[in-house]
Amino acid sequence: MNDKNTTSSSLKDKVVLITGASRGIGESIAIGFAKEGAHVVVNYLTSEEKANQVVKACLAYGADAMAYQADVGDLDACQKMIEHTVHEFGQIDALVNNAFAPYTFDPDSRKPFWEMPLESFEKQWSGSLGALYNTTQAVLPHFRSQARGSIVSIGSNLVHRPVVPYHDYISAKSAMIALTKTLGTELAPLGIRVNAVCPGWVYPTDSSRSSKELSRQALQVQTPMGRLATPQDIVGPVLFLASEWSSFMTGQVLYVDGGYTMPNA
Repeated sequence: MNDKNTTSSSLKDKVVLITGASRGIGESIAIGFAKEGAHVVVNYLTSEEKANQVVKACLAYGADAMAYQADVGDLDACQKMIEHTVHEFGQIDALVNNAFAPYTFDPDSRKPFWEMPLESFEKQWSGSLGALYNTTQAVLPHFRSQARGSIVSIGSNLVHRPVVPYHDYISAKSAMIALTKTLGTELAPLGIRVNAVCPGWVYPTDSSRSSKELSRQALQVQTPMGRLATPQDIVGPVLFLASEWSSFMTGQVLYVDGGYTMPNA
């Protein structure tokens, strides 16, 4: 990352909207874009105070930033959010889909499949696949009129290696990855790129904070780099996929987990 006012990044003066950006991974991503000179829209659902704190942190790097409350599960709300972004900044260059339905990553407290109601699946499908559908539908008119744009979604390495069978969460993230690839195929001729970043277990976040130390240690032992991911570890790959540095990449999935899902071949 470059220091304030010294950036030569391809993200300088770009306009980026990050959903679920008031905390955790989303907060780190928003600040990461600001450090590179991008103008940032911090989407949030209920955490207005925290979102404003993220905006303040972004402004400290000299870029413009604003918070915007919207439920990404609501298509009309997403359309209004995109329209407001374009009205305020004159354009939108990248969309980062980070928001998802609340979830707790704790192997000891998860429900087995035979105790899991369909509603659990529907909640996660809406939070991942539904949110990607809504934000993409809302941003596409602007990306198509510009003949350019980048969409980056946050998935999970569990879609590749479901070491803990979080059935509802993993099935939803798997659908998100599938839609990322089909959108990448259809939108590429229009100058629009669609990619995803799949982190490993990120700690600490609101979803992982209650996990037991023994579970985290077991995962660390199996990770070639010997530790869990932090929210800051996810920033660089997202910035890369949102920028012109990855201009010939679409429909791709980057696994950011310290080598945990390293291919065998």
